[in-house]
Amino acid sequence: MVAFLTAKMNCFSQRLRRTAPMRGGSKNELVPSKPPRMNGWSWPLQAFQVGGWLVYSYLAIVSFGIYIPLLPLPWSHVVYALAGIAFVVHFFAHIAAVSIDPADVSVRAKQKYSSPMPLFDRTKQPHVIQNLHCYLCDVKVGPKVKHCSACNKCVEDFDHHCKWLNNCVGGRNYWCFFVALVSATLGVFLLFAVILFIFIQHYLDPNSLRTAPQFHSMLGNGTWLVFLPLAPIKTSSAGLLILAFITAMLSITCLLLLGHLLCFHFYLFYKGISTYDYVRRRRQKEARSIETGNEQDAKVNNKTPQNQESSIDCEPALSQSSGTCKFADKGPLTSRLSGSLCTELESFGKSAEKENSFHYGTENPTEKTAREMSVSDTKSWKPDAEEAQGSIMKTVPHIPGVQDPLGSSIMTSDDT
Repeated sequence: MVAFLTAKMNCFSQRLRRTAPMRGGSKNELVPSKPPRMNGWSWPLQAFQVGGWLVYSYLAIVSFGIYIPLLPLPWSHVVYALAGIAFVVHFFAHIAAVSIDPADVSVRAKQKYSSPMPLFDRTKQPHVIQNLHCYLCDVKVGPKVKHCSACNKCVEDFDHHCKWLNNCVGGRNYWCFFVALVSATLGVFLLFAVILFIFIQHYLDPNSLRTAPQFHSMLGNGTWLVFLPLAPIKTSSAGLLILAFITAMLSITCLLLLGHLLCFHFYLFYKGISTYDYVRRRRQKEARSIETGNEQDAKVNNKTPQNQESSIDCEPALSQSSGTCKFADKGPLTSRLSGSLCTELESFGKSAEKENSFHYGTENPTEKTAREMSVSDTKSWKPDAEEAQGSIMKTVPHIPGVQDPLGSSIMTSDDT
């Protein structure tokens, strides 16, 4: 009854299954497809894209307007050249990577980016691209083509969709992306080295940073000039150091992100694969590991005894009779209780056997105790039932007490 009520409560506590999909909740539901995006300038713009351009502008202004002019000659000219090359190369490579359309040639020849894509029904086709045919772009594609869900078009030699560019990185613009990555890493590293040098020299030898002609008319080292030499603006030493600290923290953050991405693409070059291939292999490896774990769990479950309702049999050998106690194995606690109970019953049966042997002449010589040896000179029992009963009544005071296996009281022959 309790089990029935518990099952009924569990049944009512479960949520009802939906027989009809909610709005937008089914993969088979046909929804109007959005128009494909041509490149990274297509609307809407990504937050990472806007943030990247803001960081680039800030670092360029701080580098060429504040810190590089403070360097002594000839280091200022050298850093101007190196930083200028890095920032200019990154600017044009970034523009090219954003502007190039990485779509497959068949898509670019047919596609009209102003019109929406056709509907895709998963009940008819399980995949967008099947047998080298894209059912969304409705064109024949190559073996290394993937349909990007963000750009909603097939990309040739697909590598990944970059949110910083707001564009897919494929075979047509991959090298522009890689050059932009390398130039950005070098430019930020050079800026961090310049700021670190200015920090150290500001405390060791501040006059080495005041070599510009505009500093000759200024007295003391507490006032500094920025945006040299075109538009010098006065600032304090604390303001210069605070801005340098903020720029250094931003440069370290950019170096960690750019350095990690650059090392990852060097690793892809070494392996000869793309980012998409790397992600796909990793997912396949995880799927295989999950399947292996499930197989190991299944093997462990098969090793467990299949018959869970095993029984414990206790069959104490009694004289002229036998007893059996069986208990269903419902758990470790039940097994211990049933085992101890069987042991007690077995000891009780042995005690009864001793008494029976004492009363009815079936005594076992090997089980005699010292007290039983003291009454060995008693008279032999009469086979007659009445004489046996009389002799039992006479020898009652000499019968040893038996400990009750289920309690703490002493049992006598009358109790048995």
